[in-house]
Amino acid sequence: MPPQPAARPPALPLLAIIAVPVLFHLTIVWTSSTPLTLRLNPGALAKLGFVSAAAVMHWGLYASLLATFGLTLRRGHEPLITGMARRLHGDIAAELVTYTRNVTIAWTMFFAMQLALSIGLFCFAPLVVWSFFVNVLDIPLVVTMFAAEYAIRLRCLRNPPRHSLSMIFNMVADSVREARERPAGPRS
Repeated sequence: MPPQPAARPPALPLLAIIAVPVLFHLTIVWTSSTPLTLRLNPGALAKLGFVSAAAVMHWGLYASLLATFGLTLRRGHEPLITGMARRLHGDIAAELVTYTRNVTIAWTMFFAMQLALSIGLFCFAPLVVWSFFVNVLDIPLVVTMFAAEYAIRLRCLRNPPRHSLSMIFNMVADSVREARERPAGPRS
């Protein structure tokens, strides 16, 4: 077996995660000196298309996450995070089942609030405000949600499960692989 190359720090992806949204926001700021009105000139139409595409992508992402998490909360279904905990840890205690259901509810509410706030700001606030929310605050808000959930987990659970980020990534990759290999059609 050939030797594995040493892992590199993900500097370029991290830079892109930080720089691209900030540059997008700055583009909105620089181009928002004139109102975003539908005039029949190429610059205004391009600007309208660019901003609308960004809005639809943001809304689509959060609507998809909202549906993915929210639909698992229906009666007779296992909450998404409970299922993830079972994949990581096998049988889990009743305390953890309750906790993971509540975490699924919290994430569902977070996605609903992100979506509602984005749509509200887009429709009723200056474009620069919406852009700042979507391009600059979005990732820090998600990170804050993860950190808050972790702090609450440590405080609320007697023996909180501990796992690395790589374990979580592997579990998600395995779930995606299983979903692709599963035949389509009604489940029994």
